[in-house]
Amino acid sequence: MKKLHTSLLVLGLAFLVFLIWKAGIRQLWQQLGLLGWGLIPIVIAEGVAEVFHAISWRYCFSGPHRRISLVRLVRIHFAGSAISFLTPTASLAGEVTKAALLAGNRHGPEAVSAVMIGKLSCGLAHLSFVAIGSIVLLPVLQLPPALRAPLLLGSAALAAGMVIFLFLQKRGKLASFVRWLAARNIFGKSLQGFARAMERVDETLKEFHRERPWDLARSVCWHFLGFAVGIFSTWYFLFLLGERHGFMVAARIWFLVLWFDLVTFAVPLNLGVLEGGRVVAFRAFGFGALPGLTFGIVTRLAQLFWAGFGLLNYALLIARTSAAPEERPARATGEAALPLAIEENQT
Repeated sequence: MKKLHTSLLVLGLAFLVFLIWKAGIRQLWQQLGLLGWGLIPIVIAEGVAEVFHAISWRYCFSGPHRRISLVRLVRIHFAGSAISFLTPTASLAGEVTKAALLAGNRHGPEAVSAVMIGKLSCGLAHLSFVAIGSIVLLPVLQLPPALRAPLLLGSAALAAGMVIFLFLQKRGKLASFVRWLAARNIFGKSLQGFARAMERVDETLKEFHRERPWDLARSVCWHFLGFAVGIFSTWYFLFLLGERHGFMVAARIWFLVLWFDLVTFAVPLNLGVLEGGRVVAFRAFGFGALPGLTFGIVTRLAQLFWAGFGLLNYALLIARTSAAPEERPARATGEAALPLAIEENQT
C-alpha cells in the first residue's frame, strides 16, 4: 500500500509540474496577481464548507458523543481534515485522528462508528451531488471518450462500494468482512486484531441504523450544503477574472470538478489531479487551461490555510488531553483499541 501511495504521489507531482510548465509560470503568477485580495472570500468559503461538513458529522454520533459541543466538534473535524490533507494516506490518517480525539479513554466503539458513518455519509453526499449534476452536465458536456468512460466507470464502482459499505454497517458485518480479508492474508496479519476490535463497533453501527435511519439522511443534506458552497467560489473566481457568467455556468463547472475529485480520491494529497481536474472542467466549458490551473492553485492555497488552522487545533487538543490524564485517548487497550489497529495497519 505504501508503494502504491508513493507511486501515485510521484506521478501527481510530475503531472502538476507539467501543468505549470505548460501554462507558464509567469502567466500563472500574473493571473494570481489579478485576484489580489479577492482571494479572501474564496478562502472563507472553503472554511464555511468545512463547517457544514463538520455539522453533518454531528448526526453520526452515538451515545455520550451526541452531547459534544459544536465548537469542539468543528475543531476535531478541522484537525482530522488537516491530517488527511497533509499526509499521503488517502484520508485514513485523518479519520484515525478524529476517532482518537473523539474517543478519549472511553466510548471507543461509539467514536469509531461515528467516523465510519460520517465517511459513508460524505461519500453518499458526494456521489449524489455528482449524480444530480450529471443531469445538468451530460446534455451540454462534450468530453472525449477517454475521459467520459473512466468517470462513469469509476463512479459506478464507487457507488457499488458505498452500497456494500452501507449493507455491512446496517447488518453489523464489518468484523466478519475484516476476518474474511485476514483469512486470505490481505493487508497483512494486523487485520486479525482489527477484526476483534470491530465486533463492538458493529453493534453500535447496527443500533444507529436501526434506531436513527433519518439521521444519516440529515447528515447527507449538510454535506450537500458543504459541496454547494463551491458553486459560489467558482462563480466568484470567474467574476474576479472579468468573466460575467451566471451561476448555471459556475454550477456546471463545479459539478464536473467534483466528479473528478470523486474518482481520484485515492491520490495522496490530490496532488496534480486537483489542479488537472479543474483544468479539464474549465476547458470543457470554453475557458482556457490557465484559468482552470489558477483556480486549482487558489483552491489548494485555501485548503493549506485551513489545514494550518486544523493543525493548530490538533496541537491544542492534544495539549489539553495531555493536561487531563482522565481524558487521554487510550490507544492500546479496551474500547479504544480500534484506532490503534487502524493506525498500525498503515505501516
